[in-house]
Amino acid sequence: MSEMSFEQLLEESFKTIQNGEVVEGTVIRVKEDEIVLNIGYKADGIITRSEYTNTPNADLTTLVNEGDVMQAKVLKVNDGEGQVLLTYKRLAAEKGSKKLEEAFNNKEVLKAKVAAVLEGGLSVIIDETRIFIPASLVSDGYEKNLAKYAGQEIEFVITEFNPKKRRIIGDRKQLIVAKKQAMQKELFERISVGMTVEGIIKNVTDFGAFIDLGGADGLLHISEMSWGRVENPKKVFKVGDSIKVLIKDIQGEKIALSLKFEDENPWLKAGEKYAVGNIITGKVARMTDFGAFIELEPGVDALLHVSQISKEHVDKPSDVLKTGQEITAKVVDFNHEEKKISLSVKAMDDATEKAEAARAEAAKTEEAVEKAAEAPKAAKTAEPAEEAPKAAETAEPAAEVPKAAETAEPAAEAPKAAETAEPAAEAPKAAEITEAAEAPKAAGPADSAAETTDAAETTVKE
Repeated sequence: MSEMSFEQLLEESFKTIQNGEVVEGTVIRVKEDEIVLNIGYKADGIITRSEYTNTPNADLTTLVNEGDVMQAKVLKVNDGEGQVLLTYKRLAAEKGSKKLEEAFNNKEVLKAKVAAVLEGGLSVIIDETRIFIPASLVSDGYEKNLAKYAGQEIEFVITEFNPKKRRIIGDRKQLIVAKKQAMQKELFERISVGMTVEGIIKNVTDFGAFIDLGGADGLLHISEMSWGRVENPKKVFKVGDSIKVLIKDIQGEKIALSLKFEDENPWLKAGEKYAVGNIITGKVARMTDFGAFIELEPGVDALLHVSQISKEHVDKPSDVLKTGQEITAKVVDFNHEEKKISLSVKAMDDATEKAEAARAEAAKTEEAVEKAAEAPKAAKTAEPAEEAPKAAETAEPAAEVPKAAETAEPAAEAPKAAETAEPAAEAPKAAEITEAAEAPKAAGPADSAAETTDAAETTVKE
């Protein structure tokens, strides 16, 4: 046997390798874009950035350290520069492919970080194997913004596995649906009508808000958002906010919610506040051709009929009123069962006029009472004696009756005339009676005295 040269002996000491072979080596140097391995061969192994990871522009110095032991697959024994070209990611992909195939067959739930957000879905990587999750399978509903998933760790299952066509499809939707079904079952076993529950505002529309109750969504309709009136839900509620709601109704899988808690019902005390006859103040909320609805407080509206707006004729409420205008009116009708209140401005004006008329009448009555009170004082002040002489003067003609009797002496009947005239001579006594009368009646007795005198004169003539 011939002796071998040193070069032959050295070459014989190194193992032999071939393309496609899996080798193990130790990292002896790391650059940003290259890893050098000692694989026990006469030439070192080289792993470029593109053959280590699918991440663009990755800094390998942050991923691998000197002294690390790793496996790689031989791509070329001689890359043209006397080095062995290796690949790490392809070997990892092969291993990952086997793992994914097992997961696909067993319907195993996998977890991975989102590597890229694509136009039609998400891309995740497991052991350097790409898995595509279409946008329709990302969630149980339409996802408008997939960018929020970037960098997130998500769970999914593989629904299609075809490594030859490099087609591996993931599905996140079915996991979400299954989880929600379990939560929904638990939720419906726990809740009932009348309960107060807490949820998260999931979506807000023009007609209401959808509240996530943890397993099922409930609808908070715009009509149930307040005892008052809500014009635009989007100005009141914000997606993501926590909210406590009342379960108003449950129909199958549909849950109707409300914020109208009974202890806050404004109609509980409306009977006292808005009793018939009360004068109230409110704002014009809306108008129709037949009247205006006045908001007395959130949840309590009253009707001001067009015929009750003014004493003057009003064709339409909008001719004299404006939305938001403050109105003072009188409550003319209250129906608690039907929750209806009727108002009148005209009735309030009538009441004002009646009150003014009553005040005027009261003033006249008071004035009359004052005058009546002063009358007795005036009567007491008057001198009764001053009226008596007048009565006596009035009665003086009766004193002349005796002269008539004297003139009648030649007549045969003179004595009888004199006798007849005697009563007239008593006329002066009438004056005495007059003096004894009250002062206000002084004129009355005097007239009586005058009548007595006339009677006396008539007797004398006879």
